[in-house]
Amino acid sequence: MCYMYILRCSNGQYYVGSTYDLDKRLAEHQCGEGALFTKKHRPVELVYYEQFQRIIDAFHREHQVKGWNRKKKEALINNCPELLPELSKHK
Repeated sequence: MCYMYILRCSNGQYYVGSTYDLDKRLAEHQCGEGALFTKKHRPVELVYYEQFQRIIDAFHREHQVKGWNRKKKEALINNCPELLPELSKHK
């Protein structure tokens, strides 16, 4: 399996990534061997993930979610997909 995941960092910001091994990647983030951003904002907490058969699909989803604003990410994390269309509208 492959994964797209969202971490909540110690500063309250979200980090979105993708990986083949979620447990290993989370451990890397926690010990400072992950991304530079999470290294500076540890500890991190896994708040959401999705599973995929192919890493390219997880990678595409990562890039989609990375482009979302905080409210859209939180709707996804809180399992409120019905809010996503309204949160996508330009105001």
